[in-house]
Amino acid sequence: MPPTVPVHLTVLGSATPYPTVDNPCSGYLLEHAGTRLWIDAGTGTLGALQRYARLDEIDAVWISHLHADHCADLLTAYYALLYADLQPAAPLPLFGPPGIADRLAGFLTNGPHRSPVESAFAVHELHDGHTARIGQLRLTSRAVVHGLPAFALRVDAPGTSLAYSGDCEPCPALTELAAGCEVLLCEADGIPDGHHTPEQAGDTARGAGAARLIVTHVGRGTRPEDAVARAAGRFLGPVHHATPDHTFTLGAGTG
Repeated sequence: MPPTVPVHLTVLGSATPYPTVDNPCSGYLLEHAGTRLWIDAGTGTLGALQRYARLDEIDAVWISHLHADHCADLLTAYYALLYADLQPAAPLPLFGPPGIADRLAGFLTNGPHRSPVESAFAVHELHDGHTARIGQLRLTSRAVVHGLPAFALRVDAPGTSLAYSGDCEPCPALTELAAGCEVLLCEADGIPDGHHTPEQAGDTARGAGAARLIVTHVGRGTRPEDAVARAAGRFLGPVHHATPDHTFTLGAGTG
């Protein structure tokens, strides 16, 4: 049997609700067998992304919800794709909540004619249970609870799987989506309603039977190391923080 090709998850940023000097807002680059997926495009993540790949080397973008700290860099990505030095072969597949194209156009349009958002992005609106395939990656989205249309993501690759909470409070849909995953990337903002606390992130990881937990989107009033310790009090597996520029490896027996 050929060896499993590992999945690499690089943290582009994990700050909330605005970037710090050295940490953009939410964004991640997932790579597997030559396929590159940009997950969430929070403020500052397009710059960080270019340490690893050009925008025209990205195969698809997946957006959890339309709060700026998860999607604002789609605006500058639009200009990069259409009006700069890149030459994409086709519009970049963009998976996001209903209305995402009109939301972008509402900001980008500066005259009587709607900006050609669809010339930059091939838009696919998410719904509960939406699935897609990018390379060898199978993407499954579930609607989660965040006070506006919001989605969590599961990425299945041969031999491994990742679940990402986006922003949400604990809910059965996330626990079901993350069932048996190798890594749960879970927000731990700590704000009541619409978010997880670090303890709840640990509870969700335990309830899902995840092998590892990465806490991200930690509220500015909490030190990352404290969020890790609080989550670890509820989850017995390894717990990490989504430190910017760190790459986690999944599959192939790696940690």
